[in-house]
Amino acid sequence: MTHKVAVLAGGCFWGMQELIRKQPGVVSTRVGYTGGQNAHPTYRNHPGHAEAIEVTYDPDQTDYRTLLEFFFQIHDPTTKNRQGNDVGTSYRSAIFYLDDEQKRIALDTIADVDESGLWPGTVVTEVAPAGEFWEAEPEHQDYLERYPSGYTCHYVRPGWKLPHHSGFRDVTSPSAHATRDG
Repeated sequence: MTHKVAVLAGGCFWGMQELIRKQPGVVSTRVGYTGGQNAHPTYRNHPGHAEAIEVTYDPDQTDYRTLLEFFFQIHDPTTKNRQGNDVGTSYRSAIFYLDDEQKRIALDTIADVDESGLWPGTVVTEVAPAGEFWEAEPEHQDYLERYPSGYTCHYVRPGWKLPHHSGFRDVTSPSAHATRDG
């Protein structure tokens, strides 16, 4: 069986991991840092990196689009460099794609979120090629599983359902993603 990987950032990685790990088809998750300047980042030293989650999933049980729809449900993709009480580039909304197909699906999903009106503003989620993913320290892995009353700003929103657009959208045109690539 071949698994696939998604790399997502949407604020503090504790809450993202806790909710995404429970999704059907998710095989494993780990939290870490990506998209920044330094090698071997740590919680105390990760300039430019986003707190992110690496999701390994079974494509026979779920797909990338379904994971992204859930991702957009559990965090606010319209706040730049902020989720809940957490402020700074570490807490930005970002999708780090591993191939052109993931990029296409990410841009298409963002367009659907923007068109849906489910969030009050325009999506500011960064869409960028995946670079090195640096696993976070052990104390951050599975944090809310070990500390169920720990801090989170991620929630499942009952009744939140992203409608799919009708027709084909050319998400490969430069204007479709000129402000998305980071």
